[in-house]
Amino acid sequence: MPANLLPIFVKLAGRKCLVAGAGSVAEAKIASLFEAEAEVRVVAPQANERVRALASSGALCWEQREFQASDLDGIFMAIAATSDPEVNARIFEQSRQRSVICNSVDDPPHCDFYFSANVRRGDLQVAISTAGESPAVAQRLRDEIERALDPGLGGWLEDVGALRREILARCPASEERKQFLQRLAYREVGELSTGGAEELQLEEASQVTDETHSAKTVVAR
Repeated sequence: MPANLLPIFVKLAGRKCLVAGAGSVAEAKIASLFEAEAEVRVVAPQANERVRALASSGALCWEQREFQASDLDGIFMAIAATSDPEVNARIFEQSRQRSVICNSVDDPPHCDFYFSANVRRGDLQVAISTAGESPAVAQRLRDEIERALDPGLGGWLEDVGALRREILARCPASEERKQFLQRLAYREVGELSTGGAEELQLEEASQVTDETHSAKTVVAR
């Protein structure tokens, strides 16, 4: 029976993450960690050109040797990406002993988490996982969602967020405010970013404030 997974987005900025291995597979995982602004440490006897360049620039710390258990000390997340499945499995087991979450690449039974196939539009992220059953299926679905989502969705979401913060700051909690925020989420993509967003903020904020005030007046009577 497959394990139930908790789909979450984790903040890795400033957290120490270990990658065992420095080949092409490890390089891809390192790139994902960099996107999340993690502090990356690599342990491997040899490294490909890209990893060497990153180490030379100071972007990551590379220790040119075999993995040892003490490498997991102080680590938040570990990725076992060596070319030896037995070494990867050992890294996973030692990670578990230290309560460090670990992903052993291409070895689902030895994974606490899986890397997802992602679609991104600004702050909007859609992540697809098959729990390690078929990364190719996840990539296929990612490509389909990529084509389906409007390219301007990220900018539109930014405008929605700005308007939402304006409403929350200016209007007290009420059913009217809640309903407006729901309507806001269903506006057409691009509607707020095609001019007049600032005026719309003031107009809608005033509308919600007036509705709330009217409701309180009726109750007071």
